[in-house]
Amino acid sequence: MAETDMVHEQIDTIDGLMAHYVAGSLPEPAGVLIRSHLEMKTDNRSLVNALELLAGEALENTPKAAIADREQRLAAIFSSSSPDVGPPPARRSEAALFPRALRDLVGFELEDVPWRRRLPGFKEYSLDRDGCEVRLMRIRPGRALPAHTHKGMELILVLDGAFNDERGHFGPGDISIADETVDHRPVAEKDRPCIAFAVSDGPVRLTGSFRQMIGDLIG
Repeated sequence: MAETDMVHEQIDTIDGLMAHYVAGSLPEPAGVLIRSHLEMKTDNRSLVNALELLAGEALENTPKAAIADREQRLAAIFSSSSPDVGPPPARRSEAALFPRALRDLVGFELEDVPWRRRLPGFKEYSLDRDGCEVRLMRIRPGRALPAHTHKGMELILVLDGAFNDERGHFGPGDISIADETVDHRPVAEKDRPCIAFAVSDGPVRLTGSFRQMIGDLIG
């Protein structure tokens, strides 16, 4: 994965993340994560709607500029064929876990994820999109991940289960925002596996002791 900046300034709050989403300054995988979050939880929908309204009003108040070759551009638009929108999406089964935006990105549901074992009790599926590493993670109940910080930014959306770290509790629909200022050791809660969707634009840097790392390797 090529290391890139997800955004050109630090984002450390959900409100700031939503503002960047509305402004269109996030890469597409991060946008998918936000849309999945908004599908799972209603808390931030009103904020996003308000920001979109403000952005629309600002656009309306911007002085209008003449479009070069206006007539030719309009003719090209009207002469183009209508896009094939296809049939409506199939009804989602009750067993489906992934939000629609995430399912459209990866192309499958939870039961079809081609997991790869990274550590005892920790499975992952990853791909590169738009300069970002996109990962699905499955963490065994009670499993602690290695302590680490980030060379870049990482967004994690909890899909099912939950995890805790030094900052608090993250459950279904919650977003964790971590960068080089966050040094943490996520621990899945003990009642069920933690399933999560992560988008990052830089590698992690392990920060735990040698003894702790050996313990993580043997599970």
